[in-house]
Amino acid sequence: MAEARLSAWKLSAFSGPAIPIAALGLPIGVYLPHFYAGPMELGLATVGTIFMLARFWDVITDPAMGVLSDKFPSRWGRRRHWIVLSVPITALAAYYVFIPTAPVTPAYLFFWMFVLYVGWTMLTISHMAWAAELSDDYNERSRVQAFREAFQILGVPLVLMLPAIIETMGAENMESVRVEAMGWFIIVLLPLTVFLNLRFVGERPSRPQPHVSLRDAFLPLLKNKALRLIVVADFASGFSAASLASLFIYEVTHVWQLKSFASLLMLLYFFAGLGFIPLVLKLSYRFGKHHTLVGTSLFNACFAPVLFLIPPGNIYVAAAVLVFLGVNVGSATILYRSIMADVADIDELETGQRRTGLFYSMLTLTQKVGGAVAVGIVFWTLALIGFNPRGDNSAHAINGLSIVFVAVPVICNFLVAAIMWKFPIGLKEQQALREKLEERYVEELEMTERG
Repeated sequence: MAEARLSAWKLSAFSGPAIPIAALGLPIGVYLPHFYAGPMELGLATVGTIFMLARFWDVITDPAMGVLSDKFPSRWGRRRHWIVLSVPITALAAYYVFIPTAPVTPAYLFFWMFVLYVGWTMLTISHMAWAAELSDDYNERSRVQAFREAFQILGVPLVLMLPAIIETMGAENMESVRVEAMGWFIIVLLPLTVFLNLRFVGERPSRPQPHVSLRDAFLPLLKNKALRLIVVADFASGFSAASLASLFIYEVTHVWQLKSFASLLMLLYFFAGLGFIPLVLKLSYRFGKHHTLVGTSLFNACFAPVLFLIPPGNIYVAAAVLVFLGVNVGSATILYRSIMADVADIDELETGQRRTGLFYSMLTLTQKVGGAVAVGIVFWTLALIGFNPRGDNSAHAINGLSIVFVAVPVICNFLVAAIMWKFPIGLKEQQALREKLEERYVEELEMTERG
């Protein structure tokens, strides 16, 4: 039986916290590594190592948060109380990470990045799991994720407007000022969007969760082929995205020679991505989620080498290329998160438990680990080829930067297309899963009433 379509207003209120989530994620990938390696004088290798270790901290916190979110509900439901708890933790850590008092030590950055990731993980996993539980319909799940991703993409240009404005003003200590401005944006907006989310959106009633042994809970995860495929593909996508993000400012500054337009170009890139969301959603309705993911990955892999053709100093060509690459911004994230809700249906059928939080913790974990490995590897690579983030680079170092910037997304996107080519869950398979789950639920209700 078809479910009622969720209203645009309700989905907008629900998706609001995705704005500060994105506003936090972008600086971590783009601005903070350069800020701490440069003005804070910690160096490329030190910063790359700290950011990689902080991401690996998620190997513990992501699954732990997924299990806690699934196992310990409150009178508000399974997700909302965790989102509330995340607000003070995230806001406090954001203050110390984005608004540091120089000089800072590696221990200072290490500690506050770890605290920041705890709050961010608590917020992100709870919100993503809740999104997956708003609907059981194959296509409506994509629509929910499209709204959430649209708000998350919107958060990027909103926070990018701050450094873009600051760059045009030519402020003193520009790198410090723009990072501080982004920090205050997150600290103010996070509690406001969470309040609106909780005020206007409720959780669906959850079904009783049967107790299962540790063995019976763990084995279905190993046997779930769809889960294995999606986490490996998401790792590759996370590696590609983090590589692009961490190298973007260096590429714009030293290869394209458009330093003063760095934030403006990134703003354009994300606005283009926002514009591609309706197209990606329609394609997923027409061809299925995993086929659409394969198509967008192949497009990104084949189009990325066009970046080599951008003439130095030409803002118009750079802008045009980034508009087309904008398809990369939201398509993968929408599709991965919608597909993961379908993958969790397999587990629910096998175990009787709805472990959405655990499944989304795996999705965030692979993306974060992919991103952590990428930042560490690309920063080490830049150090090995002799690249100097402050300037005065040889032609060899500049060419090496450009090759790494293009090669990583090409390889990763071809890998994603190969992995997802024969993904086992489409519309018919997901509908069959939901029918079996509903039949079992009805049988359980009838047995309870007779008992």
